[in-house]
Order: sequence, then C-alpha cells, then structure tokens
Amino acid sequence: MELSERFTKAFEMAFKIHGTQTRKQSKGADPAEAIPFMGHLLGVASIVIDDEGSEDEVIAALLHDGPEDSEDKDGAQVLDEIGEQFGEQVRAIVKALSDTIVKPKPKWETRKEQYLQDLRDLPENSLRRKILRVSLADKIHNARSILLDRADPEVGESVWDRFSRSKEKSLWYYASLAEIYEKHLGKTPLVLEYRRLVEELSR
Repeated sequence: MELSERFTKAFEMAFKIHGTQTRKQSKGADPAEAIPFMGHLLGVASIVIDDEGSEDEVIAALLHDGPEDSEDKDGAQVLDEIGEQFGEQVRAIVKALSDTIVKPKPKWETRKEQYLQDLRDLPENSLRRKILRVSLADKIHNARSILLDRADPEVGESVWDRFSRSKEKSLWYYASLAEIYEKHLGKTPLVLEYRRLVEELSR
C-alpha cells in the first residue's frame, strides 16, 4: 500500500479540526505539558499502517474523531465533508467509529452502550473488518497511553481521574470491546495485543 496525496489532505483536515486540541490530563497537571491531540491520530494511523490497512482505513484513522470533536462545525457537516473529499467508504468508517455526532453529547453510558451494540451488529462484509481494524487501533493507542501515564510515579492511579467515568466503568468498556474484536476478527496479533493491554490495565 502506498500513501497518496489523499493522505496529505486528510492530515491537513485533521490538523484543521484538532490542531489546537490536547489530550486529557490528570487533575492538577501542568497545562503547558499537555500532549497535542494530533499525536493520538497519528498513532492510530501508524497502527493501521503496520496492520496492512488500506489507505482508506489510514485516512479514516486520521479523521475518526472529527465529527465528535470539531469545535466549529456539527458532526453531520464534518461527515459530509469527509465523504465529499475522501469517498463514501471513508465516510462510512468514520461514521461507524463516532459514538455520537450530536451536541451536546448524550450521557457517556448511553453513547458507549450504543457504540458496543453497533459494533456487535455490523453486517458481515468487507467494510466490517475495516471498521473494526480502525476501532481496534484507536483503543490500542488509548490503552498504551494510559499505561504509559500510569507508569509515571507522579501520575500513577490518578490517571483515571482525567476521565468522566470511574476506572471500573472504563475497564468494563475496554473489556467489552475485546470480546467484540475477538468474535469478529479472531485472535489476530492486534486483538491479542489489545487483550494483553486490557489485562494490564486491570491490574
């Protein structure tokens, strides 16, 4: 797979949406040390590339948070722009990975339960594997980031304070996803890696 100018355009769109955004931090953390959110998007794209995903999947990885997190456009508008610039397949992947495009966002529990159900109900076709690959890459990068931060003596278990729900609920969500990935994708290297990360998070 070779990356084309479409990748460059996707990066530019992602940067336009997320360029000033940062990743969640623990309470009391120095805002000057916040990590640019673009690092997450590039990390997810890297995992998709390493797993031999298509260019459409790599582009979807860069744009997967756009509809949810755009600050100046609603989610439906962002999705339409993605479809216009990168095609219906990229739009479909990003839409499937957005647990909401509504603002204000519904309750965390409502969004996550619906996202899990939507993944369980994906029809068995070529698009399902693409959606699940990008979703899995997203969650692997999130889990790795949490573990790296937790290993910092100044952060430790307070890493969970940065999230809107408890450690227990976050772990429930991650474990539920692991079941779905394994059911639909089998015990691929990425699925096994995610399982290992979830187990480590639970310790």
